[in-house]
Amino acid sequence: MTAPATADPVSEQAPGPRPDGTSPLRRKLLVLLVAVLLLAGVGTGTVWYAAQRSDRRDQEQAGGPPVSEGPLSLDAAGGRRLLLRNLAWGPHRDEIASVPADAPDGPRTASGVKCLRFHAAAGTGICLQAEHGALDDTYHASVLDSSLHELRRFPAPGIPTRARVSPSGHLVGWTVFVSGDSYAGTNFSTRTAIVDTRTWQFYDNLENFQVIEDGHRVQASDVNVWGVTFADDGSFYATVATGGRTHLVKGDLAARTLTTLHQNVECPSLSPDGTRVAYKKRVEGADPAAPWRLYVLDLATMTETATAEQRNIDDQALWSDDHTLLYSMPGDYGSDLWTVPADGTGTPAVLVRSAVAPAYLG
Repeated sequence: MTAPATADPVSEQAPGPRPDGTSPLRRKLLVLLVAVLLLAGVGTGTVWYAAQRSDRRDQEQAGGPPVSEGPLSLDAAGGRRLLLRNLAWGPHRDEIASVPADAPDGPRTASGVKCLRFHAAAGTGICLQAEHGALDDTYHASVLDSSLHELRRFPAPGIPTRARVSPSGHLVGWTVFVSGDSYAGTNFSTRTAIVDTRTWQFYDNLENFQVIEDGHRVQASDVNVWGVTFADDGSFYATVATGGRTHLVKGDLAARTLTTLHQNVECPSLSPDGTRVAYKKRVEGADPAAPWRLYVLDLATMTETATAEQRNIDDQALWSDDHTLLYSMPGDYGSDLWTVPADGTGTPAVLVRSAVAPAYLG
């Protein structure tokens, strides 16, 4: 009589491999790993979705324009556009964004590039940025190509305040505060630099240029230079302060000279036709902490015209065309952009909310 078969105790406790070559224990571990990964993905997606909804809700509550990331170019193709540093609340705050010039309060396309100060022309951009350290912030100036990619980086020894690109795109300039943080008082020092993007020649401090007044060389240790605006690829205008006075100067890169033209001019901005300079002027009787009004100077006659903007202005105005000035004023989220006619007529009007550092392309 054949004895009944008995179970193999080893086989019961540790079954052999499956036909696919995996043991039950390994299969369980794989299932557990897949489940963990799926849960992690679901959690990440949920957090991302909630963050996006929160950002959109914050932006809607702030009343700002819709802002979305997309391709952005400094080329003039595609119609006239206004570039600006976006201050609308949300994930793209402080990024350089673009809007159609004829619909400046419409949806904005954000570049992903953050700048404290910015300007662009003819496919070249200048972006002044901060690097946040453990103990202190440092700053630099990045020269950008038409796709907003960095071409060269230069040290900026202070807080960024002004930036300009020449009409050709061949020259870029910027000003930073080396000490102090306001032009209103006298206890401040600036540093202004220019770079030629064709040769990468770096004029790191325009205070090293020779100041000429009434045909004579000025020998002074308190020279301060700020607010460059370019005429062409060899000359520019700027402000020089010395002896307690400010002057409009015309700069010559090749000669390394700054020749005074007119007093009480700060942060000049040359008109597209090259005939006038918009600037901020200290007016008598104004609050010392808010002393400036927006003026326009005819370079041929040195005749001054006060604009209709009667509030204090602390900005380097931008010409949107030969007749209109664009400038920043304090706003709910940092700054708004306003316009006013350059000939003294009209009234100031808001053009763009929650924006600063404008530049027109096209």
